[in-house]
Amino acid sequence: MLKLSKPVVFVTGNAKKLEEFLSIMGSNCSKKIISKKVDLPEYQGEIDEISVEKCKAAANIVNGPVVIEDTCLCFNAMNGLPGPYIKWFLDKLGADGLYTMLNGWEDKTAQAVCTFAYTDGPNEPVILFQGRTFGTIVNPKGPRDFGWDPCFQPEGYNQTYAEMPKDLKNQISHRHRALEQLKVYFSSQNNES
Repeated sequence: MLKLSKPVVFVTGNAKKLEEFLSIMGSNCSKKIISKKVDLPEYQGEIDEISVEKCKAAANIVNGPVVIEDTCLCFNAMNGLPGPYIKWFLDKLGADGLYTMLNGWEDKTAQAVCTFAYTDGPNEPVILFQGRTFGTIVNPKGPRDFGWDPCFQPEGYNQTYAEMPKDLKNQISHRHRALEQLKVYFSSQNNES
């Protein structure tokens, strides 16, 4: 008898993240993906350890395979801060405030870091897939409907993420780089079955 695998739950309450996730993963993804909003604790620490803890907590709540995302914006002048705490900085300061934070530094470069963590379920190993895009923090430009996109200008481009057409952003973003690794992993799992 053929054993059907459970769908993978992408844990997010952010409609824009879900839209990008589904667009990048494509319709030919080898796993069935569903999304669910789950309130997870806000962990502190380094990028990898936060991602692992969030994934374990989500797997326990969902009781099955999950993928979570943790996105960071790391200012090189500030040795990687705000990093995993960008959500709180953005909430309090907005994109304009993020740009203003770097007024005292010549170095305005930054890294956008996206980490997807996947596990088959509770008590299973957590696997990390990480993508980075290098860029510069600029005076915000473009629509302000998705996080810090208006103030992050990827290296080699003269537009911020917010100004770019979605398909271009989805080809070069930190999220894209991480999801490409996740797609390869899902495909290799299907080949082993």
